[in-house]
Amino acid sequence: MSAAGEALRRRLVRDLDGEAAFDDYTRHLYSRDASMYAITPLGVAFPRHAEDVAAAVRAAAAHDTTVTARGAGTSLAGQTVGAGLVLDFSRHLDRITDLDPAARTARVQPGVVQDQLNRAAAAHGLVFGPDTSTSNRATLGGMLGNNSAGSGSLRHGMTIDHVLALEVVLSDGTSARLAPVTEPERARRAARATLDGRIHRELPALAAAHADAIATGYPTHWRRAGGYRLDRVAADAGAGRPFDPARFLVGSEGTLALVTAAEVRLVPQPARTVFAVGHFASVAAAVEATGDALACDPAAVELMDRTILDLARRKIEYASLDALLHGTPEALLFVSLTGDDEEELLGRLADLAGRWRRHGHGYHTLIAETPGDQAALLKVRKSSLGLLMAAGSGTHRPLAFVEDTAVDPAHLPAYTRRFKEILDRHDMTAGFYGHASVGCLHIRPFVDLTDPARVAALRAVAEEVRDLAAEYGGANSSEHGDGLARSEFNRRLFGDELYDAMRVVKRLFDPDARLNPGKIVDAGPMTDHLRDPALPPAPGLRTRLDFADTGGMRGAADRCMNIGLCRKDAHGTMCPSYMATREEQHATRGRAGALVKALSAPDPRAALGDDRLHEVLDLCLMCKACRSECPLGVDLAALKAEALSHRHDLHGVPLRSRLFGAVRTLNRLGSATAPLPALLQHIPGARHVLARRLGLAADRPLPLPLRGNLVRWYQHRIAPGRQAPLGTVTFLADSFTTYTEPAVGRAAIELLERAGWAVRLESRGCCGRAAYSKGLLDRAATASLALTRRLAATDGPITGCEPSCLLTLRDEHLRLHPDAPEVREVAARVRQTEELLTEAIDAGRLHLRPDNPYAGGRIVYHGHCHQKAEVGTAATVALLRRIPGAQVTELDAGCCGMAGSFGFEAEHYDLSLRIARDRLVPVLAAEPPTTVVTATGVSCRQQIAHTTHHAARHPLELVRDALADPPGRRRGNGAGAGAGG
Repeated sequence: MSAAGEALRRRLVRDLDGEAAFDDYTRHLYSRDASMYAITPLGVAFPRHAEDVAAAVRAAAAHDTTVTARGAGTSLAGQTVGAGLVLDFSRHLDRITDLDPAARTARVQPGVVQDQLNRAAAAHGLVFGPDTSTSNRATLGGMLGNNSAGSGSLRHGMTIDHVLALEVVLSDGTSARLAPVTEPERARRAARATLDGRIHRELPALAAAHADAIATGYPTHWRRAGGYRLDRVAADAGAGRPFDPARFLVGSEGTLALVTAAEVRLVPQPARTVFAVGHFASVAAAVEATGDALACDPAAVELMDRTILDLARRKIEYASLDALLHGTPEALLFVSLTGDDEEELLGRLADLAGRWRRHGHGYHTLIAETPGDQAALLKVRKSSLGLLMAAGSGTHRPLAFVEDTAVDPAHLPAYTRRFKEILDRHDMTAGFYGHASVGCLHIRPFVDLTDPARVAALRAVAEEVRDLAAEYGGANSSEHGDGLARSEFNRRLFGDELYDAMRVVKRLFDPDARLNPGKIVDAGPMTDHLRDPALPPAPGLRTRLDFADTGGMRGAADRCMNIGLCRKDAHGTMCPSYMATREEQHATRGRAGALVKALSAPDPRAALGDDRLHEVLDLCLMCKACRSECPLGVDLAALKAEALSHRHDLHGVPLRSRLFGAVRTLNRLGSATAPLPALLQHIPGARHVLARRLGLAADRPLPLPLRGNLVRWYQHRIAPGRQAPLGTVTFLADSFTTYTEPAVGRAAIELLERAGWAVRLESRGCCGRAAYSKGLLDRAATASLALTRRLAATDGPITGCEPSCLLTLRDEHLRLHPDAPEVREVAARVRQTEELLTEAIDAGRLHLRPDNPYAGGRIVYHGHCHQKAEVGTAATVALLRRIPGAQVTELDAGCCGMAGSFGFEAEHYDLSLRIARDRLVPVLAAEPPTTVVTATGVSCRQQIAHTTHHAARHPLELVRDALADPPGRRRGNGAGAGAGG
């Protein structure tokens, strides 16, 4: 750390209630946002309240450095990166301090996430009008900074149209409340010898002095977010409306003041929303159909091209998309209609479909009337950015630099055609999506920034698109702001007089250029500070896992483009540790960024053993949610396993890791000596000795191996006498349920045999999953190869009841042995037991009785994280719904927080509980005792038993209970019985 950095850090620690971090890893994580830029800051502070913000600004001034405000860090034009002090408003300033349903207003701190506000407002039938696709992580502060709009801007305008008042810290460290003021009040404030007084005195006069330039210098299209909004000041004055400095600040990207609270307007939530989804043979055809859609008074018209649709089809997250679409459209138009009268809405849908049919637009129109019908479509539409980003390869990425133009929709067909001609001339391809209803297309050309020739082409395309948008009266920035990507062009766009007036605005608010300099005015070239060229070539590193598909381990980490989906907090699983801690370093992108830094070091092997890197990676539960939910498929579980293996090389393997990595041996020995392990746990002080010596959580019950394990039951049972017309299926006796919950494996085997399979039990070794999770990759490789060779010698499907073990055969084994054909062959044969049983039920080979124990009752199902990431939960849900009369609900409750050994470790125990109590525990606490809880993961069942009043069972146990003719139980077959052997 530099001397200047250390001096500033010491002052911030003294003056702030919030934290300050100036270490190299934190600085690297905050050097990036979701743009193509990177600037390493001097340090980062996390203010807890408005006075912290003011103190930070004063400290920065005292140490002659700049201040850049940051929310979710999802800016696409580089607004939230800067060389001075970065203030992260998202960690602490995240409260809704007032919500007035009668007045339809809310008072929010800048770190409040848009969906957070919408959830609170929805209880009163209200919503925040601007609807961004990043609403599950975008903060209100960021929306204010960019003047965000989103898909609903046709109906609700932009953020600027919903701001009533702002509480801010000015560049001199003083605080002010900005809101519309009457002329007497403005004059009174203008008389003060303060910065606030100077603003109220000089800003109206500046707008009046440049009235002609303001009248002619802005784009004619209303949807614009570039420059400073002197046009709003002039318009208010011309209409006799009060001077409104609050709305003037919207879209100023933190360059004029820092918002610490905002009062915003809410709008009524429509009672109904219906969709028409037009299917088109080309993007041009879809754009041509926009006019008919606008004639039907839509709330939004969204465009999506085939590039994004094809990417969605490859992701488990969007598996239901194919069933909805007709054929293979080159483009879709999503038209949403809202209102309170269902009959009127359906009439407008029919009108739109008729218009498209009469005018020859498209080849099919899908009608989605209910929320259930719309869910999959909405999910894909809101994920367009991330899906497009996933199409990149290495440093050849879809980049945001011409993605924010907007023109009058009447010009959109011609504009889109000429835009594509520009791309074609420069040999660029791009994905097309965006808000067709307002003429805004988010077009992201693929560019390799490490190639100087392509950087030159990028600049040329930016300049030509800038001029093309201006030719049509359009905006170069329509909702993503200027940032580093577009600020350079503002003089040309606005003209000398208006641009110089904007420079005067900057000097008025921020005479020392303290706040986020180089954005909007006085910007450097758009090709400065590019992220990819700044990284040194990746040093050589031999890895135990295969990362060839991403060009190596650093390439796997560097796929992250910081779009921030891992910062969502209410749906899905990714990222459980971020949901619990709200710390950037504990999000998927934080860990990926830290790994990029380590893997760019001159000696990456040594860097992977760094204690600070280990701190960043430590709270990763290896749940694999990022593998499926991150649009770019950043696989932190694999990256952490590889990093741990290098740390072990340098520092040795901890005893606890060795023991957890050998969990099969431990469970087998425990089963052989049962009930001794149970007796030992009840010896006074024994648990605390284990906690002290091995670092185990004293309050966490340890699973008890049973003497009557699955292997003994299988060896001593009476084999079924019936035929096996389907052949042989190999059942994987995993290292967990085999010994601690053998009833699960028994249920699975009995069901498979009843379905027509002969079951072969594979119980001679471990899949290596436990060793892999502790970074013991050599041990995992040996175990996995031995198991694979035994499995390769068999025929038929391979199945099991513990998802983490079964699915290791088709994921981790391939990474450990990429060149072994038998590994690929075995992986291809893996089937979930639930799939095989559902097929048997549907074919009439397996019968469940109508008077089963669950008929008329409620079953709630919690899916295993690895299952959700690798294959999805559809097969399990489908099987449960085959139980006659059962009412089955799948929970969206995230990760249980257990994650194998993670929840047993003393230093992780509290976080494990916090993760469970975030969503899973409250959902189950609301269920009555009569609800049957089921979960596929052994860890999930352990956590549910530990944290709720429910005892979860495996879905296969429920299905076995529902058999029309349950297998007889002979004496000695109980789960705890002492069979010989």
